[in-house]
Amino acid sequence: MKKLSLSILLLSCIPCFSQDAAMFRGNPRHTGLYQSSPLTKPGTVKWKFATHGMVMSSPAVVDGVAYFGSDDHNLYAVNVDTGVLKWKFATKSRVTSSPAVANGMVYFGSFDGNFYGVDAASGQQKWTFRTAGEHRFTAQHLHGLQPATESMPDPFDFYLSSPAVVGNAVYFGSGDGNVYALDASAGTLNWKFHTGDVVHGSPAVADGVVFVGSWDSYFYALDAANGTERWRLKTGEDPDTHNQVGIQSSPVIADGVVYFGCRDSNLYAVNAQTGQKKWAFSNKGSWVIASPVVKNGKVYFATSDSGLFRALDAGTGAELFSLDFKHWPMFSSPAIAGDMLYIGSHTGKLIAVNLKSQAVAWTFETEASKKNGAMFMKNDGTPNYEAVFADDFYDEIVVGMTKMLGVGAILSSPVIVNGVIYFGSTDGNLYALQ
Repeated sequence: MKKLSLSILLLSCIPCFSQDAAMFRGNPRHTGLYQSSPLTKPGTVKWKFATHGMVMSSPAVVDGVAYFGSDDHNLYAVNVDTGVLKWKFATKSRVTSSPAVANGMVYFGSFDGNFYGVDAASGQQKWTFRTAGEHRFTAQHLHGLQPATESMPDPFDFYLSSPAVVGNAVYFGSGDGNVYALDASAGTLNWKFHTGDVVHGSPAVADGVVFVGSWDSYFYALDAANGTERWRLKTGEDPDTHNQVGIQSSPVIADGVVYFGCRDSNLYAVNAQTGQKKWAFSNKGSWVIASPVVKNGKVYFATSDSGLFRALDAGTGAELFSLDFKHWPMFSSPAIAGDMLYIGSHTGKLIAVNLKSQAVAWTFETEASKKNGAMFMKNDGTPNYEAVFADDFYDEIVVGMTKMLGVGAILSSPVIVNGVIYFGSTDGNLYALQ
């Protein structure tokens, strides 16, 4: 255990980041900061790679290869220079987990309930770890929908937990309510920690501690070596419609503080060592699904149905500026290179924000957004939900949401490596912009 703790400490103290982006948000701290030249002008398509399902997984880009999952049940490895397939690995369900690459292996989860370790060079399976089974967050009268007494899986629970790898340990959460730590070489269990509900947020690791939220309304700090609870923080509850409860956002650790969003509409800043809340910023009912990013004393994040991009003082939580994107939700987590920030939107647009001028620098539309976007947009640019959601019956919401994703929404989080931006879309493509 001492050896594992030391390796965790050493690796988590590496201050920044190679040109590679080896896991969700780039590294175990989930900083979302990339050592790459930024694209300050509108990006052009270097290539796009088509799958047969929606791509919500965020790519890991390592040693000239982009690894990502698709709803067509496959994990893909694509050459970043040519956009040509190297290999694909088939699972038995959707892959909305963002893979991690380390030790010559690719690690990821699938809705089939398995967590996989695959050889990064060949795509050959090395091992499989079976969880107690995946499922989405489920509740009665969810979001106020009918029938009120029917248990409903949350149609907005898109993502699986994405793994973080530190040393020879890989950490991830599961719909079975557990946080797992596995031996990264063998796929054997080091420990598991049970929470009270689904864990689809992605754990971040820093200074020998695993930080992760659960749909049980608690945010946890766990000892990375043995899974012992260091502390937990209670967030909001919503016992009637279960709309304002649960943590889908993944944390970022910066300067001894953990920042994370919550469906109770708050962005939280918490002392990483003690679990003491420093501040919480209310978004007045709008979820914070996207993970935040912190740079130069400022924290940046986006909201769901209010469609706001916000910048706060990282120390006090005071708002510095905001940009209004006309109520189009943003589940994609922002990424920063230089003074440019990139984030995806449900409109099917990648948005580039110049952090110095505090303004949109350029946008890029996916193919499906160009084709279908106008069908679901009002004249004022806001979503035309009335055209797709017939009533408040659960089935109608699922059908309507599927229609809205037909605009090529970007729920994948962008990655910037060597001046190229990589991201997935619900139109089935992984895009590379340069």
